[in-house]
Amino acid sequence: MTDNNIESDSAAADRDRRWRLVLGDPAADDFPALGGADLAMDNALAALYDANGGGSRKGGLGKSAPSVARWLGDIREYFPSTVVQVMQRDAVERLNLYALLTEPELIDSIEPDIDMVTTLIGLGRAIPASSKASARALVRKVVDEVERRIADRTRSAVGAALDRAARVNRPMLRDIDWNATIGRNLHNYLPEQKTVVPERLVGHGRRAQVVSKDIILAIDQSGSMARSIVYASIFGAVIATMRSVRTSLVVFDTEVADLTDELDDPVDVLFGATLGGGTDINRAIAYCQSLVARPEHSIFVLISDLYEGGVRDEMLKRVAQMRADGITVVVLLALSDEGAPSFDRDIAAALGAMGVPAFACTPDAFPDLLAVAINRGDIVGWADANELSQRGMEG
Repeated sequence: MTDNNIESDSAAADRDRRWRLVLGDPAADDFPALGGADLAMDNALAALYDANGGGSRKGGLGKSAPSVARWLGDIREYFPSTVVQVMQRDAVERLNLYALLTEPELIDSIEPDIDMVTTLIGLGRAIPASSKASARALVRKVVDEVERRIADRTRSAVGAALDRAARVNRPMLRDIDWNATIGRNLHNYLPEQKTVVPERLVGHGRRAQVVSKDIILAIDQSGSMARSIVYASIFGAVIATMRSVRTSLVVFDTEVADLTDELDDPVDVLFGATLGGGTDINRAIAYCQSLVARPEHSIFVLISDLYEGGVRDEMLKRVAQMRADGITVVVLLALSDEGAPSFDRDIAAALGAMGVPAFACTPDAFPDLLAVAINRGDIVGWADANELSQRGMEG
C-alpha cells in the first residue's frame, strides 16, 4: 500500500468520524462505532442537541446543577473554546436554563448549592444580560452561606497562629502563656516545693496594628478547579478582613488576573473568573513573585491540578527560588470536598522532592493548614494527620 493510499484511508476515516458526530445516533449503523474521547464528545453533544427529541438518544441535562456542571466540564475538555461558547449559549436556550436564571421565585426556593455556583461560573458570559442580576443573587446566597460557615473558624485559627508566631520570652504578666512556660521549665521542677521555677517566661507579644504575614492565593481557572475557585475566593475575602494579614488573590489560565481589589466582595471575584482555556502556571508564579516584598513573612498557596501548558522546568525553578528566598510554599491540588482531581503526577512528585507538599484540602481543614503555614510547621505531617490526600507525594 502506498503512502498516498494510507493518507487517503486516514482522511476517509476522519471524515466518517466527523459525520457520525454531526448526525448523531440515527447514523450509528452507517459508520464505524465511536470510542474513547469520540464517544465522550458524542454524549456531550447528545445531552444538548438530542434532549428535545431530535434523535433516538435519551440525552438531557434537566435542571440538575451537578449534571450541568459536569457537562460544562466535559465540553471544555473535548471542544475548542469557540465551540464551547456556542454550546453554552445553546444550552441556555434549548435546556430552559433561562427559567432557572430569570425567575426570582425559583431562585428564592433553591437551597444554597455549590454546584449551582460552579455552573454559573462555567456559563460566564453566556448568561444573558437580563439574567445577570438573578444569577448574582443566587451566587450571593451560596457565598453568604459558605462564609457564615467558615468565617469564625478561619479568623480564630489564623489569629491564634499569628499570636503564636508573635511569642516572646519576656512577656508582661497579662501576656504570659502559662502552659507553654511550664512546659519550657519542667527541668526546673523542685520536688520538695512541688513547684516549677520559671527560669524563662513564654508569652504572646502585644502585636501592633501592622501586617505580620502576606498570603498570596493563586488559583488555576481550568474547568476542574471550579469548586476550588469558589472556596478560595471566600477564604480570601475572609482573610482580607484581618488587619494583620495582607491578602492577594490571583487567578490564571494563559493570562493572569489580579483580583485582589475585588476581595471585599467574593461574588465580584467569582464573576471575574473565566473557566477553561489553557494553563500557564509558570507565568502565574512569575507574577506572584513580583508581589512578594517580605519573603520570610510570605505564604504562597498555589491551587492547581498542575497541568502546565507553559515552561515546566522554568516553573519548577521558580518554586525552588521561592523556597530558597524563605517563602512558605503550599500546593493544593484542590480546595473542595471532592478530593483531588486528575493532576500531573510528575510535576507533583518533582515538587515533593524539593520539599513542597502537594495534596488536596477540604474547606473545613483549610484554616488549620494556614495556621500551620504561618508558624512554619510540618505541613506534610499535618496533612497526614488530618487524612488529607497525599496523592501528589506518591511514587
